[in-house]
Amino acid sequence: MLPAIRRRDVLQLLLAGAAGLALPLRGGAAQRPAAAHHTPLTTTLLTANVLLIAGAGGNVLVVSGSDGLAMVNGGSLERSADLLKTINEQLPGKRVLTLFNTDWHPDHTGSNEALAKGGTQIVAHEHTKQYLANELFVEWEKRTYKARPRAVPTKTFYTNGSLTVGAERLQYGHLGQAHTDGDIYVYLPASNVLMTGDVMSVGRYPIADYTTGGWLGGLVTATKTLLDVTNADTRIVPGTGPVQTRADLQAQFDMLSAMRERFPKMMRQGMGAEDMLKAAATKEFDTKWGDPTLFVNTCYRGLWLHVRELGGIV
Repeated sequence: MLPAIRRRDVLQLLLAGAAGLALPLRGGAAQRPAAAHHTPLTTTLLTANVLLIAGAGGNVLVVSGSDGLAMVNGGSLERSADLLKTINEQLPGKRVLTLFNTDWHPDHTGSNEALAKGGTQIVAHEHTKQYLANELFVEWEKRTYKARPRAVPTKTFYTNGSLTVGAERLQYGHLGQAHTDGDIYVYLPASNVLMTGDVMSVGRYPIADYTTGGWLGGLVTATKTLLDVTNADTRIVPGTGPVQTRADLQAQFDMLSAMRERFPKMMRQGMGAEDMLKAAATKEFDTKWGDPTLFVNTCYRGLWLHVRELGGIV
């Protein structure tokens, strides 16, 4: 039989959502990369039509066509002016016609206000629009995000779509309940470049932001979806960090799949997040992904929100 605290946790979560109990995290929001205010942005030409800009908070892809530009993600608010200046210097005289947000988090949506003011179409999943339009408390960060009415996407979707910019066809699709429940990918088949957003994580464990619908099982499914989009030659651009390969994406899938099997088993034994950490549940993966504390804590809380489908825990 599970300890009473475990039953109380799940009842409160199921009745009141994820904002109920305080979450004792070590590291907390400090594990999300901070915006680099003074470091120069770096640009890499992936193909003749596709530019990667790093250092703006999160990775930014810029797709160039004779009719204008499309951006995938817009960095942080603090680096937005630098980012847009860099784009203008690299691709002078071309207007940003479309901006994609791969999720609602501020390291990807920081240019929304500035570009919307100039008439840029902002494309995102409907859930991302809702998060940006309303005040939001993120429990695991112990932080409240104010509503950003001028940053809300102007075009939303639920499943998938496509857009043509010059010689490039941008195919985009929803990734379900993964890092958040508004995650999308953008794939450029002509250049064989895939932007994953924060569903793929480099150098640290991915975060299942349960406050906005993310969970471990969804991260597994989303990573499999990304694998199905790619081939051995695909250049994969994560939300933050260097360009990756399909083998790197496969390694993340294998890790997440192992944790998806292991964590519920430990929960059925009455173990909580601290117990999992003490038992070194992630030990064979820590060399590649680092400190597992935030990963384990957020996964644990998200798994409770899916306890009925997991079965055998309560």
